[in-house]
Amino acid sequence: MDLGGIDLTTEVVRTDRLLLRPFREDDVEAVLAGCQDPDVQRWINIPVPYTRADALAYVLEDSPAERRAGAGTNLAIEVDGTVVGSTGVHRIGQHPMGPEIGYWLAPSARGRGYAAETTHALAEWALGLGAHRVYLVADVRNTGSQAVARRAGFTQEGVLRSYLAYRDGSRGDAAVFSRLPTD
Repeated sequence: MDLGGIDLTTEVVRTDRLLLRPFREDDVEAVLAGCQDPDVQRWINIPVPYTRADALAYVLEDSPAERRAGAGTNLAIEVDGTVVGSTGVHRIGQHPMGPEIGYWLAPSARGRGYAAETTHALAEWALGLGAHRVYLVADVRNTGSQAVARRAGFTQEGVLRSYLAYRDGSRGDAAVFSRLPTD
């Protein structure tokens, strides 16, 4: 994927309702709170318990390092000045399936279409920068995330058996979805 001179350290994506932007230090508490949710902990491979130190590392170290390397970008999902989740485009230039999109929302932000709006916007952004395709995966038991993918214009391609590795050592099958520039 040719980034065409895009600086991932400052790049933002806007929709009608959302601002997707790089994390700032004042986002640590929102990330910490969101990652306490049992559903986020179930479907996203994060440390449990999720501590303030984990949130600090994600916001101030891991996310900026991925952006500086040009490998991806973690972005805060902001609604009316409040961070309600995290999203990102990962594996830029590293995977034959193209860049991967991921997301989570705090419980208070669910059911409003923010995840689908976010996912659609990031797919458009990545495809607009020259990605030949974008993809996302969701555990086959995570019907909510699969519905988000479909609402965002992704097509399910199949199931990757035993693709997901969870912190307890278990494995999960993943539904794989994609979007192409022609979709």
